[in-house]
Amino acid sequence: MSSLLYSSSQTADIYPVSELFLRHRLQVVEELWESVLRQECGQNMVDLLRQLRDLCSPEGQTTNDQASSAVKLIEQLNINEAIRAARAFALYFQLINIIEQEYEQRQQLSRFEAETEVIEPETRPNANYSSNQGEDDGPVTGGLAAELLTKNYAQKTQTKLKGTFAALFPHLFKLNVPPQQIQRLISQLDVRLVFTAHPTEIVRHTIRDKQRQVVQLLQKLDALENGLGSTGVGHSWEVADVREQLLEEIRLWWRTDELHQFKPTVLDEVDYALHYFQEVLFDGIPQLYKRFKYTLANTFPWLEPPSKNFCSFGSWVGSDRDGNPSVTPEITWRTACYQRKMVLGRYIESVKNLIELLSVSMHWSDVLPDLLESLELDQSQLSEVYDALALRYRQEPYRLKLAYVLKRLENTRDRNLALYNRETPKNQDSPLYLSDAEFLAELRLIERNLTETGLSCKALEDLICQVEIFGFNLTQLDIRQESSRHSDALNEILEYLQVLPQAYNELSEAQRVAWLTTELQTRRPLIPSELPFSEKTNDVIETFRIVRSLQQEFGVNICKTYIISMCRQVSDVLEVLLLAKEARLFDPAIAVGTIQVVPLFETVEDLQRSRSVMRELFELPLYRALLAGGYAAHKWEADAETEGHGDAGKDTETKGHGDTDNSFPASPCPSVSA
Repeated sequence: MSSLLYSSSQTADIYPVSELFLRHRLQVVEELWESVLRQECGQNMVDLLRQLRDLCSPEGQTTNDQASSAVKLIEQLNINEAIRAARAFALYFQLINIIEQEYEQRQQLSRFEAETEVIEPETRPNANYSSNQGEDDGPVTGGLAAELLTKNYAQKTQTKLKGTFAALFPHLFKLNVPPQQIQRLISQLDVRLVFTAHPTEIVRHTIRDKQRQVVQLLQKLDALENGLGSTGVGHSWEVADVREQLLEEIRLWWRTDELHQFKPTVLDEVDYALHYFQEVLFDGIPQLYKRFKYTLANTFPWLEPPSKNFCSFGSWVGSDRDGNPSVTPEITWRTACYQRKMVLGRYIESVKNLIELLSVSMHWSDVLPDLLESLELDQSQLSEVYDALALRYRQEPYRLKLAYVLKRLENTRDRNLALYNRETPKNQDSPLYLSDAEFLAELRLIERNLTETGLSCKALEDLICQVEIFGFNLTQLDIRQESSRHSDALNEILEYLQVLPQAYNELSEAQRVAWLTTELQTRRPLIPSELPFSEKTNDVIETFRIVRSLQQEFGVNICKTYIISMCRQVSDVLEVLLLAKEARLFDPAIAVGTIQVVPLFETVEDLQRSRSVMRELFELPLYRALLAGGYAAHKWEADAETEGHGDAGKDTETKGHGDTDNSFPASPCPSVSA
């Protein structure tokens, strides 16, 4: 969370970290907190909170006598006073957390600069950090919070500074780790971080914005006070002004509801999750790649860095339906469109910025033929852009090219909005990007032309890195469903079709496996196009069908992981494969598909049995063929991604009995999660 409150754009001026700085900053925040409470609740409330706080030890513990005294104080409060006291302490600890997070990030930044060198407290620069009054004659106490946050400070400075790339690669060099081994590991590096769905953790955007504003003001105060200390000036109206702004922001925070006054929808939850991408990850992950590449080159300049998308993201938000009836196939579709809307919006802003930056004139710089040819093609496809801007940009080829790129992005965004609303896109003949690969190719064309004429553009490099990492999908959506939902759905389907002599749920595990294995090898569809089943069964079937639609519109990578929660036995996996087959996500005849089934063994008993379950799965010829068939995945995925963009958003229903459709794309090997 700390990275959420500390924007990368505000870390340019890094000041040394000291325990005294922490104590001073805590004192400032506590004074402002008390000032706000004095204005809002009166001096009696401030005195009460001080009493309650002082009953705790620096370690946050209380004796029996102290606890008894605290209970007596609290019991004397009426309901309104108790609510105010609870809110006041909640605000207090949130402010203290902000200080702690900023302090930890200062330590991390110092650690990155110092690499593996340990700096003792006595030798740290700015050890005699002074307050804004210029006092440096002793430690400034920051109350209980200072004791809580700094008690381990001395111990931390004695340990070796680890945890950064700058420390890792020199350490590997000293250990004489073979460079070939390091290169192999780097080439295989694939980190996927998944956002899970937890609505109880929802914090209002309003509160997050106020937290961020407090951080920005504190950083501004740091810079001003640091300047005062270096110049010896004892007073500054700017410091007073920033303190006043902090006081105002905290007071507004006090008068703001912490929680929404309505029940958030699933799409609200999606919006909250994407907030982290907007504010942190979209800019932060490319910086992570740059740091990796830079520090690797410092120690092993002959090694190749990883691919830019070595760290990618997945999400359960809007796709995890286990126990959440609000997550419907339609919600999952809208979630994918919503994610694309966000990422396209960021790309549009970045391209607008590039248009301002790349003012290169043909009078003073060469332009390669491939860019000129591209401009001619763009003119024929986007004549309205040429008519509007050709005169203005007649000698500025990069700006003209980026104007065409911008228009295609805007057309792509407009089409995505129509798909979100399940409307027919307007102007379907308008040039747009059917995939992020097309957008990336145009950016690389510009980059190549700049490079070959002796120029570079960091903003363009960052945008290319973002496109390689996030594409047009932002994250991969993981589907999760409880195992019994699949067996119940098949039970109803088979009962309706009168396929089995008895109910599916009454079969033994051996009978289920035998029937599922046989059915998986048939080419005959099992589920009719029209769904005359219960709402729950229809939802299970439509979930697989919406995955097919998503893959056709967004590409296979948007949604190819299907997690079976409470997985207990082999039939749980085979049921999902059968339902995937019916949605044309898996073809047993060639043992490939576009869905990766992940059994999730959760109870102690299921975990203990998981080895035998997986062994039995591995012994099934069909399952072994599926694992071995992974080599064909790239070809089939490419076919699937180019198959249906023109028909995006249309229902892709499976055929009824007697109909066949043998066009199946592919998938990676299933894996097990325990």
